[in-house]
Amino acid sequence: MATKQVFIGYTTEGRTDVRFLEKIIERSFEEIAFECFGDVEPVIWHLKVNKTGLTFKEYALLAARQGVDDIGMMILCIHVDADGPTNQNALDTMIAPAQELINVQDNKTTCKIIVPIIPVQMMESWMLADKVLLKTEIGTTKTDNELKIDRAPETIADPKFIIEEAIRIAQQEKTKRRRRELNISDIYLAIGQKISIEKLSQLQSYRQFQDNIRRAYRELHLMK
Repeated sequence: MATKQVFIGYTTEGRTDVRFLEKIIERSFEEIAFECFGDVEPVIWHLKVNKTGLTFKEYALLAARQGVDDIGMMILCIHVDADGPTNQNALDTMIAPAQELINVQDNKTTCKIIVPIIPVQMMESWMLADKVLLKTEIGTTKTDNELKIDRAPETIADPKFIIEEAIRIAQQEKTKRRRRELNISDIYLAIGQKISIEKLSQLQSYRQFQDNIRRAYRELHLMK
């Protein structure tokens, strides 16, 4: 049986989010592709969509059309942070209206299958799923408690601030000669590339992302 290529375009809320999410999106689609019928090869493409002046649903529609033009996109993966303790508000006020608008468009010009990726609070909560990896990347042997990262990731209201504080605390243990200015932006790429799917799967919002991938593959009749 020939390999079936599935063309997947993705967008992220911010430009720095791409560095962390790109490999996670790619690896997540690839891993779940093993559950599909036959050989399925996900082809991932970053959609550079100009969202200036657009509402979220207008931006989503533009992405759904641009992806078809760019790569014959079959699935649109769209990231938005929950900015709250659950993803329900983002689903109700952003994803659902965007899906409704996209559903009434022409099938030939618009990708209809949307896979939302909605980390609870913000994307940085996923970076806290593997605290051993995080500490390796910021170069510290301090405990989770000393770094103030000892809480469950999805219970932290501002995970970006918590990681920035952990970096600051870790830097204090180094001499000025050994210290180098480390910023949270310096570790997005490495953690996104190295973090294990198993660790991410401990987070409910990531498991919901996996379920959305399965739903998308089912809509393409590639999975039961």
